[in-house]
Amino acid sequence: MTAITTSRTEGETQGHLVGFGSKPYRTYVLVALTLIYILNFVDRALLAVVGPDLVPDLGISDTAFGLLTGFGFALLYTLVGIPLARFADVANRVWIMTVCVALWSLMTAACGLATEVTIGSITIGAFWILLMCRVGVGIGEAGCTPPANSLIADYYVPRERSQALGFYAMGVTLGTMFANLIGGWVTDNFDWRTAFFVVGLPGLLVAVVFKITVKEPPRGYTDPPEAGRKERAELGEAIRELMNKPAFWLMTAGATIAAFCGYGISSFQSLFLVRTYGISTGEAAIWINTPVALSSAVGTFATGWLATRLYKKHPGAIAWVPAAGLALSIPFYIFAFTSETLAYAAIGLIIGGFVKYGYLAAQYTIGQGVVTMRVRAMATAVLLFVVNLIGYGFGPLFIGAVSDIFFNVGVANLGVAADELARNQCHPAVVGKLSQNLQDVCGQVYAQSLQTAMVIVAIMYAASSLFFLLTWRRLDKDMVARG
Repeated sequence: MTAITTSRTEGETQGHLVGFGSKPYRTYVLVALTLIYILNFVDRALLAVVGPDLVPDLGISDTAFGLLTGFGFALLYTLVGIPLARFADVANRVWIMTVCVALWSLMTAACGLATEVTIGSITIGAFWILLMCRVGVGIGEAGCTPPANSLIADYYVPRERSQALGFYAMGVTLGTMFANLIGGWVTDNFDWRTAFFVVGLPGLLVAVVFKITVKEPPRGYTDPPEAGRKERAELGEAIRELMNKPAFWLMTAGATIAAFCGYGISSFQSLFLVRTYGISTGEAAIWINTPVALSSAVGTFATGWLATRLYKKHPGAIAWVPAAGLALSIPFYIFAFTSETLAYAAIGLIIGGFVKYGYLAAQYTIGQGVVTMRVRAMATAVLLFVVNLIGYGFGPLFIGAVSDIFFNVGVANLGVAADELARNQCHPAVVGKLSQNLQDVCGQVYAQSLQTAMVIVAIMYAASSLFFLLTWRRLDKDMVARG
């Protein structure tokens, strides 16, 4: 208790100048938070990695797979997110994150146990078991980003916060990279169920180490003394403050559309590669998805760094840099999804991923920069509620549904009845059992239907870019933290 009291006294005089703790310790905490965020996305992205093996094994449609990767995860993730963030505004954030990391790690491992279960006269299919496990993962992961962002805000002063948040945001792309690197190899050499055990269980150890080594800083430690403090803002006050910040909502719209496109594309990228180019799940994950994710991680940091550098002379750069990157990604994604050559597709995906992720650091910097200290975690939770419910929830589901629609339309246009050919019958492992005519139909529509859906979603990045440009016009009026 004495240490906490002393830290608060120091924070009142110089916390806003130097941040909480020594520079090496702040760096350690940032790395620890980023590692947890990486695990967050490893566990979240693994389902998309193993999809090419899981989909035919469970016999599900692209729409059902979109439900698993998107809305099935996002619904509880977003609904639980705001109460947890509200709790993070007043409770011990380190404890919240510790419990949540342990929970989502256990539920990730449980995904590998998904199989048909019979209870009395009731049979529950493996799809529904897997869906329930994904809901559990979502509940756990809801307790990651809001308290993490709040901790970073108390460890780092405003002038360093954007770069720190940019580093933290690399967890999205690095997590996706490791999900592919580890999950792809394990799936090819063992099976998709083993992959869930391998990536899920280590999170329990990480949770314990995090709790032991990371200190809870005084709330509002890096805010200037003259800013004034309350331990807690009422919910109505938080909502009223956000409602008076158009920049927050314009940025949220841009981030939501970017997430809608990004989560949709990443969820089906492995399926696209396997169906289009006939490679294995592991080959798609390791040789294509991993370099794409690595490029995206570097791009996330590079665009965050660029925006931070430009911010000193051009504060609007925090909005127009991601706007430019999102717009620039569109032609590269279209090139990737329409190319007949795997190498060209990989190049398009790598460049598209590198230039588009500047919005991640921007969304957190703007989301926290337009509000006062009392409601930072709440602002992040509202942002993530909208981004994840609409973006994450419906992006994969939209691509899956559009893919199935184009598949069914393509089959019908080739004179085959809808009940005569299902998508899973076109899987390379079983397509040989079909008649030659149906094999020819599969060859024309199996991959092409998903390709079309991916192109449609890539074009939608243009709307996201537009909203970030509109955000730029409001920043001068709405930003609170400018230092």
